[in-house]
Amino acid sequence: MTHSLVSIIVPSRGGARRLPRLIEALRGQDSAQWEAIVVLDGDVDGSEALIEELAGDLPIRSIVFSENRGRSAALNAGFEAASGSILVRCDDDLVPAPNYVSTHISEHERGEAGLIGLYLNVLPTTPYAKIYGRPRDLKFRQTAYTTPVSEQWKYWAGNVSISRSAYDLVGEYDLAFRAYGFEDVDMGYRLHKAGIPVRLVPELETPHYVAAVTTGIRVDRSFHSGAARVKFERKHELDHETGPNQHGFWERATKVAGQRLGRKQLGTLARTVDRLIPVLPAYVSEKCISFLVESASISGAEHATQIDTRI
Repeated sequence: MTHSLVSIIVPSRGGARRLPRLIEALRGQDSAQWEAIVVLDGDVDGSEALIEELAGDLPIRSIVFSENRGRSAALNAGFEAASGSILVRCDDDLVPAPNYVSTHISEHERGEAGLIGLYLNVLPTTPYAKIYGRPRDLKFRQTAYTTPVSEQWKYWAGNVSISRSAYDLVGEYDLAFRAYGFEDVDMGYRLHKAGIPVRLVPELETPHYVAAVTTGIRVDRSFHSGAARVKFERKHELDHETGPNQHGFWERATKVAGQRLGRKQLGTLARTVDRLIPVLPAYVSEKCISFLVESASISGAEHATQIDTRI
């Protein structure tokens, strides 16, 4: 194995409760060939002092923005400051295995590539998690691993790595993706278009203490993701559909709901479903959540002007 330095870039905002798990996981790495740069997108909860206290003699440092500038800006600042030849983008709610760094190194030694580790989402024991969150997470990962290699760039997210040379080739994360979603997919697509192979690495699957733990949160994220998807497709001149192009009852219903309901209305319905999950049959609850999540994605595409760009 070579002596490549791995730079782990961690964008964070309000992460004081999440960062201790990540720092302890980094402390347990079986390779010393790493540094970590935590970019605080506005220190709203004392994260800088916490990092200094917990990191000790670990090669971890902080970059602190005076105000919220968005995830893309935080990633760009971290990548710019990184010293490594391998650049890892790591969410602050991940818990990397002891071989995380060494696996990134060994996989990059196989040749130029963008590497993706899927999330192993950790959800609290709630009705939402049992009925929707965990089954959907399992289905998502099963689908991902059956996706052709030529399309695996679509899974570029918060647990990935590229070489410094690849990053210099494709450029920074796009600051236009200011709210939630698609700054990562955009990067994956640009790597793909530049001819850099992008592939899933099962050994890099990493526990992820997911933030979307209720229907309300999941629906709100779906709304923002739908709007960001439109921006991504327009940027790259890709075909855009506001909803599924099938013509069954479900597809027509979600499309109508998405076109007629806005973010606040969908949020109200989602919170109502959260209250009803414990008393509804599981099948009915799952269908209600699925309907709202899909409708929210369509609504985000239809009502993109409602997006709060400060997120």
